[in-house]
Amino acid sequence: MTVVHVVLPGDIDDPTTPSGGNSYDRRVCQGLVASGWAVREHAVPGGWPYPGATELAALTGLLATIPDDAVVLLDGLVASAVPEVLVPQAHRLRLVVLVHLPLGDDDVPRRAAEREVLAASVAVITTSEWTRHRLVALYALPADRIHVAAPGVEPAPVASGTAGGTELVCVAAVTPHKGHDVLTRALASVADLRWNCVLVGALTRDPDFVEGLRRQVDEHGLTDRIRFAGPRTGADLDAAYAAADLLVLASRGETYGMVVTEALARGLPVLATAAKGLPEALGHTPDGRRPGLLVAPGDPAALADALRRWLGDAALRQRLRRAATDRRSTLTGWEVTGRLVSEVLAQVPVVGGRAA
Repeated sequence: MTVVHVVLPGDIDDPTTPSGGNSYDRRVCQGLVASGWAVREHAVPGGWPYPGATELAALTGLLATIPDDAVVLLDGLVASAVPEVLVPQAHRLRLVVLVHLPLGDDDVPRRAAEREVLAASVAVITTSEWTRHRLVALYALPADRIHVAAPGVEPAPVASGTAGGTELVCVAAVTPHKGHDVLTRALASVADLRWNCVLVGALTRDPDFVEGLRRQVDEHGLTDRIRFAGPRTGADLDAAYAAADLLVLASRGETYGMVVTEALARGLPVLATAAKGLPEALGHTPDGRRPGLLVAPGDPAALADALRRWLGDAALRQRLRRAATDRRSTLTGWEVTGRLVSEVLAQVPVVGGRAA
């Protein structure tokens, strides 16, 4: 049985801070076991991707215990910011970096660090074609060294929905990046219509933003219509989807957007921004229809217009629900994701055999 060492953020299984990246990592570990790998997990505590001296020392010590020529799969949140730790190990370990979100998009020093790490790796795995293309463009990496293993999704019962399509759900940690402020402004613009919106997601990532958002909701007089539900997982998350008519995601950027396919698995249409990998996650039906609506990121007026169309047009709701049901049949499961990652790991060259 071939061994793979998997280096993960320390909060990988923390139920109070669920994230798409952590869910993906956990599923990949399970998929590698199913594919015949002996998985050795190493969860590294710390404030990744902003490690301090203690975290750097812990990661350095961990890697020193891993035998020569071992395959090491590292979550990019841990790996991409620490070339001083990883690059010296590249001569003896087969380093494979799993990139959920490129770190260098808006930070030149971090971009330089990530470039060093990825250039020293024998392979890079991304969660979307968008991310793959972005890394090639940012860092001029050899395209044949970057692979895509898109997230899978669990099958789920079709949500029954309501006649008026009034039940909205947003599944995302409440942070500026996820655009809850934009969503609130858009909802305030359609306050004359009937709707309710549940915000499902961690409230501890950016407390100042959450406090400001609560004030915004209160100022618009929407405290009885926008509900902060906090993080949900398992059956509680299933129940939130089952009670909804439409997933609304106002993110300023997503490399994929696992909540989009989670909604589609339940036949729920999606209203999202056309930011980065979100159009890829939304996808098309076999005959080319979109199972939802896309608007420009950071544009509350465009989002409000789309919400007004959804809430006011029964024929549109019916068309999008049919499209979401048809898209549901094209989604792939986590076993496909695990198999793709396994295939990449099985083919990485021995140390010294990597192309320059």
